[in-house]
Amino acid sequence: MPRLRVCVCGRLATEWGGVRPHRTVLVTQSTKVAACQLPVVDRDIDTALSWIDDYAQRAAAMEVRLVCFPECFLQGYLVQENHARTHAMDLSSAEFQAVLQRLAHLEPVLVFGMIECSAGSLFNTAVVIHRGALMGRYRKTHLLSGERIFSPGGLFPVFTVDALTFGINICSDTQVAAPAEAVAAQGAQLILCPANNMMKRASAEKWKNQHNPVRAARAKESGCWFVSADVTGQCEHSIGLGPTAVMNPLGHVVAQVPLMETGVVTADVPTKPNNR
Repeated sequence: MPRLRVCVCGRLATEWGGVRPHRTVLVTQSTKVAACQLPVVDRDIDTALSWIDDYAQRAAAMEVRLVCFPECFLQGYLVQENHARTHAMDLSSAEFQAVLQRLAHLEPVLVFGMIECSAGSLFNTAVVIHRGALMGRYRKTHLLSGERIFSPGGLFPVFTVDALTFGINICSDTQVAAPAEAVAAQGAQLILCPANNMMKRASAEKWKNQHNPVRAARAKESGCWFVSADVTGQCEHSIGLGPTAVMNPLGHVVAQVPLMETGVVTADVPTKPNNR
């Protein structure tokens, strides 16, 4: 696999001076999270799971507790209905149970995108799993015109790892404020954003410098840290630039994987309450 690029946002600390000759350092309690920028994998679940396995192990070696992977990463971003239905999984199926077992040895909590089928409908879903158990799922709500094969979700669950509460917005969910506001209202300190911006080259160039400002607006409005995970690579007519980045609640990018490079970004996210 390609050389690993690691970008780190260090733990936040405040130093207080005093009348004594020593100084006390107050370190905010935090949880270490990571997001991975990985190559596009199309209709090859075994290869996708190998990427998840490898990068989750790398993250675990850095003491990461929560790892985010791109949108629809498990099967690929499939928007032709025949392809999507062929590869979609029901979360209660033996096929998905095999996926859970394949990842059961990994210590961090994992969030990755997949195409879910349920009661005849297709969903653009992000699952949250830990040690082979499904903790929950989020279904994309703000679907693009090219995603008509999917049904929109209607719930905005939040999840907890250690003392960190987080929610999920998937890619174009961030184009409107409601999904981020919905998880922030439940006390989330962090929003994870699995994304898949494999686009026609002209569109990719147009959007290259717009993804982060859109996500920054959601971070500022919600008062949450914001961590995105995107794809990279190129084929004949399309290209995936990224970005995979960490933003603080002020909307500032504090760490980012370089565009067009495979890598992982990490950050220590404070677990203090979101008092926006």
